[in-house]
Amino acid sequence: MQKPPLLTDHPALERFRARALRSSDPAMFLQEEAVLEINERLNEVNRTFTSIAIVTPFPKTWQNLLPKAEFVTDDEVLALEPEAHDLVIHSMSLHWANDPVGQLIQCRRALKPDGLFLGACFGGETLTELRVALAEAEVAISGGLSPRVAPMGEIRNLGALLQRAGFAMPVADTMKKTVTYADMGCLLRDLRAMGENNALAQRRKVTSPRHLFTKAGEIYAKAFCTKDGRIPATFEMIFLTGWAPDASQPKPLRPGSATARLADALNTSEQPLPDTAPKKRI
Repeated sequence: MQKPPLLTDHPALERFRARALRSSDPAMFLQEEAVLEINERLNEVNRTFTSIAIVTPFPKTWQNLLPKAEFVTDDEVLALEPEAHDLVIHSMSLHWANDPVGQLIQCRRALKPDGLFLGACFGGETLTELRVALAEAEVAISGGLSPRVAPMGEIRNLGALLQRAGFAMPVADTMKKTVTYADMGCLLRDLRAMGENNALAQRRKVTSPRHLFTKAGEIYAKAFCTKDGRIPATFEMIFLTGWAPDASQPKPLRPGSATARLADALNTSEQPLPDTAPKKRI
C-alpha cells in the first residue's frame, strides 16, 4: 500500500526555525502567548507535577516557567520514555506534524496513569486573510494554485484526535488573536521571524515572482484593510487537554441508569413532548 505524501518538509522547517532564532528580533510572541495560556490551565489543576516533558521547537520560551522540565524536539519519533511523566506538553508544533495522531499517541504513552496532557497549536482559521490574498493573486497571474500556507486542523477534528489517541476526558478550546501590520510584507517578515515559513513538502521549490506578492498585497489591503490603514492577520490557537486513562477517574453513567429526575432538581414540572412522529397512511 502506497504511503500518503508527506505534509511537511522537516529539514526545511528546521532551517527556517534556526534562522528565526538567529535573527536579531525573533517573533516569539505567539509562543509566549501559548505559554501563558497553558500556565493558566495548569493553575486550574489542583496537582503538583514532578516529572514534566515539553515537546517544543523553542525551549527558551518555557525555561522561566518550567525550568526543570525535560525538553524534547518535535521529531516524528519523540524522545519520550513510556510512562515516565505525569505532565506532557506539546507546544505549537502539532500543526506541522506529518502524523498528528501518532504524536498524540506517543505523548499518551509517555504519561503515567492519570497523567495530564496539554497541547497548543495553530487552528484552521489561522492566516485566513493571507490565504485568500495569495490564492486570488496566483490564480490571476498563473491560472493555478500551489501550496503556500499549511492546512491546519479545525477544533472539532483536533478534539476527535484526542479520543483516537486514547486520552480520557478530552477537551479542546480555542482562542483567536488578531495582529495588525502596516502591509503584507511586514506580516511575511514576522512569519519568517517565527520560523513559520512555507515548509510544505509539496510547495514549489522555485522562487516565486516578485509581482505575485505585489498583487497579493494589493488584494489583501483592498479586501481587509482596517479604518486606520493597517491589515489584520488572524491567528487561531487551539488548546488540547486530555488525561492518561486510570481506574480512579470518573466514568460516565450508563444511559438509563439515572435515579433522580431533572425536573425535581430544577423544581419545575415536566411537560411531555408532542408526538411528532410522521403518521402512516393506511
